[in-house]
Amino acid sequence: MDWRKELSNNLTSAEEVIEALSVELSDEEIDKLKQIIERYPMSVPKYYFSLINKDDPDDPIKKLCIPSIKETDMSGSFDTSGEADNTVLVGLQHKYKETGMLLSTSNCAMYCRHCFRKRLVGQNDDEVNKNFTNIISYIKEHKDMTNVLISGGDAFLNNNQKIENYLKELTKIDHLVYIRFGTRVPVVFPVRIYSDEELLSILKHYNEIKQIYLVTHFNHPNEITEESKKAVRELRNRGIVLRNQTVLLKGVNDNSNTLEKLMKGLVGMGVIPYYIFQCRPVSGVKNQFQVPLKKACNLIDDARKNLSGMSKSFKYCMSHRTGKIEILGSINEGKILFKHHQSKNPETSGRIFELEVDENQAWLPDQF
Repeated sequence: MDWRKELSNNLTSAEEVIEALSVELSDEEIDKLKQIIERYPMSVPKYYFSLINKDDPDDPIKKLCIPSIKETDMSGSFDTSGEADNTVLVGLQHKYKETGMLLSTSNCAMYCRHCFRKRLVGQNDDEVNKNFTNIISYIKEHKDMTNVLISGGDAFLNNNQKIENYLKELTKIDHLVYIRFGTRVPVVFPVRIYSDEELLSILKHYNEIKQIYLVTHFNHPNEITEESKKAVRELRNRGIVLRNQTVLLKGVNDNSNTLEKLMKGLVGMGVIPYYIFQCRPVSGVKNQFQVPLKKACNLIDDARKNLSGMSKSFKYCMSHRTGKIEILGSINEGKILFKHHQSKNPETSGRIFELEVDENQAWLPDQF
């Protein structure tokens, strides 16, 4: 199968979604849906769409891929973690000294409705491509950098030649210990991986030079299918190490039983849970998907009770403007204990602190 041809069949318009879901909407509802899609593009692979239970009005897969009127709520901000402040070159962020983040493309196989980079979706990649030589030079000059995360968009929406070029140049850099790819392709469009022997051969070749890690993004146990397992298996057979980042999402996985089933399913197919992230207060996302911190701590604790060491090895964190903050759990008198897991300011790295949090609070202020 040609994955590019398959990708061209994605659902991208309001009319296609309405027909595929067999729903009736008023003219006003259709106009609003079109307005949302115009502002925040929609693209859903037919494979992923097939996972929707059309008889369930609260189906979690539908919430992850189909626009909602709640996306017109502009409370929050478009850059909640200070990505603009950490951009050192077009296409390269350097927030933590050990890690460079290469935004290789703004395209994805599917545009998730909770995306924290909604502001960048579908933009032109030309500037990043033109700047690649400068990016490599910057990485070579910063010898504290031990790893590079090739992200996007979705790193696996790049063509094979571009992926190979990244790996060819990055594996030459002595001070890089490993290379990561950030991708949701194994979840939403697994055929891109298991049907592409050229891609798998490229990954296998460069993995023998430097270890490659793939960080994927399963959010719900219904995303663990025979297709996604097949993609994972092909990657693991080439020596790629897979870890998973889940975002805690209201109405999708904010349930201890759902999280427990997800973590067990991940470990069962050889994907190690890495992080559960607090959903960021992004405009068009915040009021639709954020779970209050106190509720989140309780349900994550409940999920952990029935998980073994491997399946509960994840850290519950938020990607805050000041750094990656681990949310350790609730303590007495309405307070929550936090730890700077990674910090933009090295002096605060590892600092443990407590804050009083109200019942509806789902994020920390920029200054605290």
